[in-house]
Amino acid sequence: MTRVLDITPLRSLIAIADEGGFHRAASSLDLTQSAVSQHVRRLESVVGAPLVERDGRRTRFTAAGETLLTEGRRILEAHDHALTRFAVAQTPQLTVGVTEHASDLILPPVIARLGALFPELKVQFRFDRTRRLNDTLDQGGIDIAVFVAEASEQSGVPVGTLPLRWCAAPAWEPPTDPNEPLPLVAIEAPCTIRSIALRVLAEHHIAANVVGEGAYLAGALNAARAGLGATLVAFRGTPPEGLTERLDMPPAPGIHISVRTRPGIDPAIAATVVQAMRATLSHEQSLQSLLTS
Repeated sequence: MTRVLDITPLRSLIAIADEGGFHRAASSLDLTQSAVSQHVRRLESVVGAPLVERDGRRTRFTAAGETLLTEGRRILEAHDHALTRFAVAQTPQLTVGVTEHASDLILPPVIARLGALFPELKVQFRFDRTRRLNDTLDQGGIDIAVFVAEASEQSGVPVGTLPLRWCAAPAWEPPTDPNEPLPLVAIEAPCTIRSIALRVLAEHHIAANVVGEGAYLAGALNAARAGLGATLVAFRGTPPEGLTERLDMPPAPGIHISVRTRPGIDPAIAATVVQAMRATLSHEQSLQSLLTS
């Protein structure tokens, strides 16, 4: 029987690597998780070896899987290049990876600016933590990474600072007993904002205990909404839904946002994204200056 590496299953395999698992790969490809699993099994039957395996809650690629990832990227690159040569590729695409902390603030102006200057451009967004965004950029899975500079070993183009503010559920109150640690909700370590929260509290001689943590921002916010404790959040204007700002907590410094771009990306598109974010974050910093002056 002739063995063939089909393009669609290869895209699923690469999406698993770039997105960090079957569920996210399925979402990015607009497929069911079952379909992605079937694609992997089809590839395994072709190469005659397992490609992925479970490592606790995570998905780990086998040696054969790593090899096929490398070859698969080359195959897809050649395939897509051939389609472009024959004018089959229709719409230019851009994938922007954004840290969750910055998404609410910077996405609207970025989308508006790209839509105005590049109306034919199809833009997709991916939300993740800083380290995964940079890894995915290096692997070619995204075109632009917008990340927290303090959380990255990779340098990028600075675009501004996001303010950090304390929030909690409306009914939550800090302990009245000075010997009782302040209950803190945070993203699981390593996390820059978590580290800042603990450092600020320590500098003000406030003992703290992490009572709830999430792998991503959504989990931490849900824990805070449930009244488990206070949390440090990056936001502008009104706090996240279900939370109120705590002005009785010690102020925290902001986090710096940087941008990296994939080699070969249209410089005009990259510059547009950077300029839109700089304008937005500069506006935020101007507002902060007015409020604190």
